[in-house]
Amino acid sequence: MSVEAFDRVELDGTGIDRITEAEVVAVVRDALAHGRGGRIFTPNVDILRRAQRDDECRRHLDDADLIVADGMPLVWASKLRGAPLPERVAGSSLIWSLSAGLGRDQRSIFVLGGTPAADDATADGATRAADRLLAACPGLRLAGTSCPPYGFDNDPQTYADHCAKVVDARPDLVFVGLGYPKQERLISRLRPDLPGTWFIGCGAAVNFVAGDIERAPRWMQRTGLEWAHRLGTEPRRLAGRYLKHDAPYALRLLAQAPVQRTRVR
Repeated sequence: MSVEAFDRVELDGTGIDRITEAEVVAVVRDALAHGRGGRIFTPNVDILRRAQRDDECRRHLDDADLIVADGMPLVWASKLRGAPLPERVAGSSLIWSLSAGLGRDQRSIFVLGGTPAADDATADGATRAADRLLAACPGLRLAGTSCPPYGFDNDPQTYADHCAKVVDARPDLVFVGLGYPKQERLISRLRPDLPGTWFIGCGAAVNFVAGDIERAPRWMQRTGLEWAHRLGTEPRRLAGRYLKHDAPYALRLLAQAPVQRTRVR
């Protein structure tokens, strides 16, 4: 499933839409105005690497209506292939721009993810992120929030309860910040029950908005160094993935791009 208005640039077997962040927002607003839901997937180098041999990852990509490049190496590789993507479109930015766009239409969001509350007197990450989005985006409505405990997906009843909370809220758009692959699995489960809703797996974006993790400065985002900032803030969790797997793959992707024949949809 895909939005047919945009060409796709193929990078190592994965099609990436030639679309800007502003165009993503416009597509979602138009689709909602016509009663259509959808799914946005924001692959980075790690997802592109996984898609080579992970059937589940490939199914998530095949189910997406919009696939956008959340990583400067993907943009650089597209330029080397002679079919440049217009810009990086990060989930961490889309959480703000989509909220602003839906606010203009008086539509609703559901925020799922974030850091669980430390105690009863403290708001959880999803609630704090939602409060900030509502404050910054006039007209935006909140359908609900859910901040699952760590390991909730290992308990079938707890998992079902969180899914039911989203379905009962009937939001226009759901931000799912659980990290890959948890967030994409949950979106796949929810989509059949909410055909008129848009979904985006936004990783750490909920934590960024809530203020629990600091996002890299804009100059690092623009120059492709956001990964280095993330590595510095979460070295134990990210070092193995970034340095052992993702960095070598990114170098191969860039080296192969000039000699691969450009293919567009």
